[in-house]
Amino acid sequence: MVSSLTFKPMTAADEAAVIELSNHVHGDNYLTKSSFRDYLARGITHNGRNLNWLAWQGDILVGVRITFAAGQWPIDSACTPSKWPVTADKLCYFKCAAVDPNTQGGGIGKSLLYHSIIEAVGSGCEAGLAHIWRQSPNNSAFEYFSRCGGELIQDHPDRWYQASVEDGYYCPVCEGICHCVAAEMVLQFKNIQLLSGD
Repeated sequence: MVSSLTFKPMTAADEAAVIELSNHVHGDNYLTKSSFRDYLARGITHNGRNLNWLAWQGDILVGVRITFAAGQWPIDSACTPSKWPVTADKLCYFKCAAVDPNTQGGGIGKSLLYHSIIEAVGSGCEAGLAHIWRQSPNNSAFEYFSRCGGELIQDHPDRWYQASVEDGYYCPVCEGICHCVAAEMVLQFKNIQLLSGD
């Protein structure tokens, strides 16, 4: 019998499980103990809302959504603020998502995204930015985020090159040094309808 899904905010106690699933989906050293702790803190808003969410099937972690609160993420060279529909103080950052391959296609990723959005809206955000992995199998990450309402701003080559050279990230597509393209995308919250369980 398959256990029902439970969605919970991410906590420090989830460190080992989150790292294991994220690295299984995205490649070795995608997430480390140090980066997990940093990301957890960045997902807590000034008014105490937690934008980082997990999906559990019984006691097995099957989904991760890491989202940074507005003002708690760097605007770097792969960002194009002049094309954003809202200012940075109204923009959260969808850092990453990971869903167990055995449970993909069942709406877990979308439900996690919506949990994060509800918390982001509660903290005053009007949109979320993401850098979507163009080289995901069949470009599925881009297709998924587009279906959720994400709009393409610009493509950025070599987005994770530095992480693969300096931080030990092992890209499963490039087999080492990463040259993957990131699609800078924005999701305006006024354009989506949040439905529980969707």
